Amino acid sequence: MSLLPALLLDALLGEPPARFHPVVLMGRYLAWAWPRVRGFWSGALYWTLGACLFTLPALWLDLLLRPLALGWLLLGVLLKPLFSLRMLLWEVWAVERALEEDLQGARQRLKNLVSRSTEDLSPEEVREAALESLAENLCDSAIAPFLYYALLGLPGAALYRYANTADAMWGYPEHGKRGTFAARADDLLNWLPARLTGLLLCPVGLWPRLLEEARKTPSPNGGFPMAALALRLGVRLRKRGVYALNPGAPSPTPRETARALWRVGGLGYGLGLLLTALGRG
Repeated sequence: MSLLPALLLDALLGEPPARFHPVVLMGRYLAWAWPRVRGFWSGALYWTLGACLFTLPALWLDLLLRPLALGWLLLGVLLKPLFSLRMLLWEVWAVERALEEDLQGARQRLKNLVSRSTEDLSPEEVREAALESLAENLCDSAIAPFLYYALLGLPGAALYRYANTADAMWGYPEHGKRGTFAARADDLLNWLPARLTGLLLCPVGLWPRLLEEARKTPSPNGGFPMAALALRLGVRLRKRGVYALNPGAPSPTPRETARALWRVGGLGYGLGLLLTALGRG
């Protein structure tokens, strides 16, 4: 039942203040630890230290609250900051709205969603990048935390969110061996959720195409939800000089962005409600 109050909090209120947000605390720890990371093994050591720092309190709270009459409600409050579906939908919509008024403003807004350089992107590339981020973050920000909570409770969701945050801060290829452990840990934890997200998002008749398109991206996981959304909408999604998903299709329009937001929002909240109904939330 804990997923239900968490979903309501997300839909109605969004994110808690930064000073109370566990992901912000994770980011502060990772920023503190990064200068101390010298190579692969020290990266593994500081990653593991952070994982314990955030997962063990979550385990203690889970064990403490589950037997209580209103423990499910308190667990829902604690779970909410470990996923962020409403914020994802809002940021993608904000990019689309900015495109209607000012390309430079849209490029700037897109930086909230992607790590690539946005300064020279065309309007079509801005929209495609926003939709790619929408699809990939459906997995990272909703589907995966829900699944790990259903399987392992609050510590599972906390561990996943920590690993995902560490990858976002440490896992860039240019960081070399210093960030390798964080990147591989995130790849491992995302292997199943990414493929499940792709299958849920893609029309069943296009599942054979999904595997073909997903392989085009450098990421072992990110291609699945991105390719699934491209096939679902019947549009092309690309990163200049790196890949083009569903390349024979046209670039998306504002109409496809609206369709994508409804589809992703419905799938994210719908899966949360389904897990609740099945007694796994």
